[in-house]
Amino acid sequence: MDATTAAVLAGFAGLLTGALAVIAVRYSERQQTQLPDTTPLATSLPPGVGDVLAVLRSSAIVVDSADAVTKMSPAAVAYGLVRDGELVHAELRHLARQVRRDGVIRESQLELSRGPLGQGRSIMQARVAPLGSSHVLLLVEDHTQARRVEEVRRDFVANVSHELKTPVGGIGLLAEAILDAKDDPVAVERFAGRMQVESHRLAQLVKEIVDLSRLQVADTLHEPRLVDVTAAVHEAIDYSRVGSDAKQIEIAEACAPDLKVFGDEDLLVTAVRNLIGNAVAYSGNGTRVAVGGRLNGDMVEITVTDQGQGIPQAEQARIFERFYRVDGARSRATGGTGLGLAIVKHICANHGGDVTVWSEEGRGSTFTIRLPAAADRSGGRIDPASPTAAPSQGDPRA
Repeated sequence: MDATTAAVLAGFAGLLTGALAVIAVRYSERQQTQLPDTTPLATSLPPGVGDVLAVLRSSAIVVDSADAVTKMSPAAVAYGLVRDGELVHAELRHLARQVRRDGVIRESQLELSRGPLGQGRSIMQARVAPLGSSHVLLLVEDHTQARRVEEVRRDFVANVSHELKTPVGGIGLLAEAILDAKDDPVAVERFAGRMQVESHRLAQLVKEIVDLSRLQVADTLHEPRLVDVTAAVHEAIDYSRVGSDAKQIEIAEACAPDLKVFGDEDLLVTAVRNLIGNAVAYSGNGTRVAVGGRLNGDMVEITVTDQGQGIPQAEQARIFERFYRVDGARSRATGGTGLGLAIVKHICANHGGDVTVWSEEGRGSTFTIRLPAAADRSGGRIDPASPTAAPSQGDPRA
């Protein structure tokens, strides 16, 4: 190859290399300035998901890649599984992340708390599956009743056999006494009156045992509804007027308006009524019982305060046990069965809350029911300095 040809080829190669370099630089600049693809198709939900969730009776929840709740059925809020757009329970979040990671459908039975307070627990059957490219669907069913029903049946038999033998035996003895005194009208009338008292006590005991058994299997909260707590307190007070008027006890009410929770209105009335009934029964004639209701943070608080003899400190930890009585003789005199406070405790647990007591001998007692406020309640919060707001620590009446 002569020198001229070599020089031409070298010049052509140089031009080609320079052109390729310019093209490479321009392509690199375009890649650096080009925006990433943000099309919403990658994160959108399949059509119709919202319509399906709206009609489901079970708790259905859809979460995105950040575990934020994007869709949910009404039951998910009523059961306390979702609050403020987030899954409440870490166990459900863990299942959702596992399914999102590997795309495998999972089923698990979980024991979840009913609310932020108390010992109430729910047995939930969860089925978790991928939905679309980045969402996860959780279907949650309440299986609490199936788990607890056998335990309740065993407790029921044991309690009934122990508690019913006293009034049943008393009625039998009184019947024999009437037969022996059949020629003495005064004695027959006296024994017949005693039989009526024992029969009423027996009927009340059976009713409360049945009520407590139903609460323990949680079969009354399958469909929680929005409950007006203020109206429930009014109804409980009205029910208690007869007993309070007979002892000339004033029932003073200071309940804030627009207090709402999810649950069963009849059960909440029963809980407040039991507390007022106890306050009246263990207070002296001419005293005062105060019933209050307020919103404290995200909890609704209902307080019942009496001016009775108070509860000894050593007894306060046990007063919510079934059939436990601080003073057995006085409980029998007032018609108590030892189940009223146990019923209140279970009603609160089934609503995701709890019940506590403050008491001092000689100064009376204050019982406080605390329940999670409904997430979608409307209206303003109660000023802690208002007359309806009792201090949360120490003496509630200070």
